[in-house]
Amino acid sequence: MMLITFLGAAGEVTGSCYMLETDRCKYLVDCGMFQGKEEERNNVSFSFLPSSIESVLLTHAHIDHSGRIPKLVKDGFRGKIYATIPTIELCEILWLDTVKLMREETERINRKNRRAGKSMTEPLYTDEDVHLALSLFEPVPYDSIINLKDIRVRFRDASHVLGSSSIEVWDEETKIVFSGDIGQWEGVMNDSPALIEQADYVVIESTYGDRLHRSLEDTRKEFKDTIQSAILEKGKVLIPSFVVDRAQRVIYELKLLKEAGILPGNFPMYFDSPMGKKVTDIYRKYSNLLSGELQRYYLNSEDPFDIENLHYLVSVDDSKKINDLDRGIVIAGSGMCTGGRILHHLKHNIWKENTHIIFVGYQAYGTLGREIINGVKTANIMGEEIAIKAKIHTINGFSAHADQNDLLSWAEGFQNRPMFIITHGELNSSKILSEVFRLKGYETFIPVRGQSIDLVKREVSSVKVAPFIDLEPLLVELDREFFNLKAKLEDSSIPVEKLGVVQAILLLLKEVNK
Repeated sequence: MMLITFLGAAGEVTGSCYMLETDRCKYLVDCGMFQGKEEERNNVSFSFLPSSIESVLLTHAHIDHSGRIPKLVKDGFRGKIYATIPTIELCEILWLDTVKLMREETERINRKNRRAGKSMTEPLYTDEDVHLALSLFEPVPYDSIINLKDIRVRFRDASHVLGSSSIEVWDEETKIVFSGDIGQWEGVMNDSPALIEQADYVVIESTYGDRLHRSLEDTRKEFKDTIQSAILEKGKVLIPSFVVDRAQRVIYELKLLKEAGILPGNFPMYFDSPMGKKVTDIYRKYSNLLSGELQRYYLNSEDPFDIENLHYLVSVDDSKKINDLDRGIVIAGSGMCTGGRILHHLKHNIWKENTHIIFVGYQAYGTLGREIINGVKTANIMGEEIAIKAKIHTINGFSAHADQNDLLSWAEGFQNRPMFIITHGELNSSKILSEVFRLKGYETFIPVRGQSIDLVKREVSSVKVAPFIDLEPLLVELDREFFNLKAKLEDSSIPVEKLGVVQAILLLLKEVNK
């Protein structure tokens, strides 16, 4: 028997978690956090007994793939966690930062609860849980076959971020491949992802399955033009960024602009992240895994991540000081504006017309980043309703994710014709990628959360699912209308009662949509 159950990243981008069951054992592929409107699900108990899991196969360090592993350990898991060495080192940094943020948030909530006479809350996990989880890691090299109790496993370079993997799993009867997050076919940070020749089933991501990225040339031109505009307007450039890989890519692109004479010698740049330098140092440490383009710098005794006037900020005080500066480039997390220091920079700058905000990564549904790129006129940032007057730019070409053509190129590496199980994408993206694959003659399937497939019998379990209604476009439009209505309130022809009704409907829909 080989049974797969989809516990996350099914009809959504975050919360990657798949359970693989054999006659003897249960395995997890990834155990990630939910982000955006699904964040509350992180606190929900696992639908299985964590102590029953034999081992975890981790594709890469990003929190939406690894972030609930310490909770898994807290709840009783004591098996091995298999991952590449860079993934292990990055997890240590990301998990310790995550637990610190959770501890601070819990303390803030409990101060309010005490005043209100409410019960205290606990963080999702603690430092002790993180350290215990780190002790369970078992490092694996790329391309070597690992024999577990009743399956064989092989990690292959996915070229998404440093240490990222696609994972092959097979027994005597069936082989399934988990793509993990696939990188671009001709990436800047990494070379092309490894091709895999055989499989019966392939679980493939579809983050950008519905679109194509701009060419590298066009992407770099857009970035250059945005930076030049900000310099001319004497404003700030804010770049919300994932600390792993995306921030390093942005730093490298800024270095290229510096070398081309686009950036003035005295133009200040800041990487505002307590863990930013640590992550960048790991990229330096494993430079042999980076692309040929970056390795050429090292061969010439140069550092692609070192730029004059780039300051790594660690302390809160140093972060606050740059709020008083009128110009400069600030790279800060989180990448989706769900927390972190970028919120402070948005609060102090998003209302200024000469501010430029560059989004360089995916913005999940329900996040502040998604709201901003959707065009809302105001946003609640750190408890304050703030007008958005900054210029907003989205540069998907910097993404570490494959686009539709890249995914198809990777899929065509299989010499047989496996069934492609399409996950890790919003429903529309998964559907479009499925149709593209079907036109190429591939069999596809889009699972829903909680659904299982018997890979031997090729039987799919039935799951009762509520009909999908995409409320996001409606909410965006309602936000716009409500803003316009508030602006016209001085007109005596607009009854105050009407404003209250619209506001009530809007709040109700947002609550339903959580």
